Amino acid sequence: MKTIIITGASRGIGAATALLAAQKGYAVCVNYFQNKTAAMKVVNSIEANGGTAMTYQADISTEEAVVQMFDFVEKEWGYIDALVNNAGILEKQMEFWQMDLARMERIFAVNVMGSFLCAREAVKRMSNKRDGKGGAIVNVSSIASRLGSPFEYVDYAASKGAIDSFTIGLGKEVAAEGIRVNAVRPGLIHTDIHASGGKPNRVHELQHHIPMKRGGEAEEIANAILWLLSDEASFVTATILDVGGGK
Repeated sequence: MKTIIITGASRGIGAATALLAAQKGYAVCVNYFQNKTAAMKVVNSIEANGGTAMTYQADISTEEAVVQMFDFVEKEWGYIDALVNNAGILEKQMEFWQMDLARMERIFAVNVMGSFLCAREAVKRMSNKRDGKGGAIVNVSSIASRLGSPFEYVDYAASKGAIDSFTIGLGKEVAAEGIRVNAVRPGLIHTDIHASGGKPNRVHELQHHIPMKRGGEAEEIANAILWLLSDEASFVTATILDVGGGK
């Protein structure tokens, strides 16, 4: 059985990805930061359908916590075949000049450094140069990285821009080591992350700008992630896939 770690998997895109990964035969580590109840709900759903899953609480912006998580999963399941760097945060909408350093540091600690740390630990274990048997990593970026999110989340957009560059660079660096690294860039998706920015109805307010005239569903992003992890994408690496209804 293949194994996967999905960060921020207690809700939204992460939860949808965990459920689909289990359907595809993965044993799933549902990483979460605070909401154990939501994470357990995902695990219980997986197990009720005959799958294998466990929760693991870790603040991915903390190096020690990330290393311990990977060590634990490796000890429990023997090998880590896939990683989805999904965990991400945003904060209240505002113009850039209003943002303080503490906010910027929080955004980059989770969205950028968290993904860096998790990917580093995955590469250490997956690389066929270090006795690994290869694997796949998918980073969750955002259409915001292309649009910049002016007057709203310039800091968040910039953090996702870093993820785009990271995906391309790391993907090329480890391509000959049996590891594929790709990213998905979701557009406006119906998840509760928008409430964190103070606009829970943001998708409905803006979906008329999308060529397909609707917001996306978390399951649609999960489908793209699992395709990139699969053997069907065996010749795809250092690539960013937009899933935004044409936006």
